[in-house]
Amino acid sequence: MSNCNSCPSNGSCSKDKSSCAVENNTMNNIKNVIGVMSGKGGVGKSTISALIAKNLSKKGYKVGVLDADITGPSIPRLLGIKNEKAKTSEQFIFPVETKDRIKVMSLNLLIENENEPVIWRGAMISNAVKQFWTDVLWEELDYLIIDMPPGTGDVPLTVMQSIPINGIVMISVPQDMVSMIVSKAVNMVRKMDIDIIGVVENMSYIQCPDCNKKIKIFDGEKNIEFLDKMNLNLLGELPMISSIGNISINGSITDKDTEKMFDSIVTNMINSMKEKESIMQ
Repeated sequence: MSNCNSCPSNGSCSKDKSSCAVENNTMNNIKNVIGVMSGKGGVGKSTISALIAKNLSKKGYKVGVLDADITGPSIPRLLGIKNEKAKTSEQFIFPVETKDRIKVMSLNLLIENENEPVIWRGAMISNAVKQFWTDVLWEELDYLIIDMPPGTGDVPLTVMQSIPINGIVMISVPQDMVSMIVSKAVNMVRKMDIDIIGVVENMSYIQCPDCNKKIKIFDGEKNIEFLDKMNLNLLGELPMISSIGNISINGSITDKDTEKMFDSIVTNMINSMKEKESIMQ
């Protein structure tokens, strides 16, 4: 049963409320739901999901992360959760809270051994994602970040149809082949009538340690053309740097310059959401 009053999309949803398929937990009050998506794997989507959550928490927001990448869950490790497991009751699943007060739910927090494979068919995976929305006691959150699996298959479709997403942050790398695959994900999101907040370009360049010159590995001009053609807002560029790649070891970005870049990306994301919200009003 839907509950429009507790739905983040209330007032801006294009669905017919009498036939809305979104089921909301009345014990939860989640103001903004942001999906983090990519057309393909290996572009740093989960890492950036974790870093968005960390930065939002640092800004003082109440944050949760729903790990919808059921067969490849990595969010707990990226957020520094190692030995804790989620607790359950007859009514609820209780998320694990990190040291920086981020609430997390992932399948790895429910299974005994994180190295065990999840050999499930699509319907079971989709149902697990739905339960992470309806059965988890998130309580009050300013932002729920959903780390979605790559591609345009069952789970991204389930998330978009079953969870009231306010917008999608798309992760890409500046490579022509990746841009083509990302465009498929972009077109899927638009067909589902969901806003794309913007694009984070990961592995955008490397920086010379001696002269600080930015070295673009891929053709940057083609990437600008891609963003213009797809009418996408660039939230920011991130370098190929060890402090981002090693977040699962260090638990945070250790490089201050990169941390400032990420702070700018999240600020752009928040401002973009506020701008679209004011236009709709």
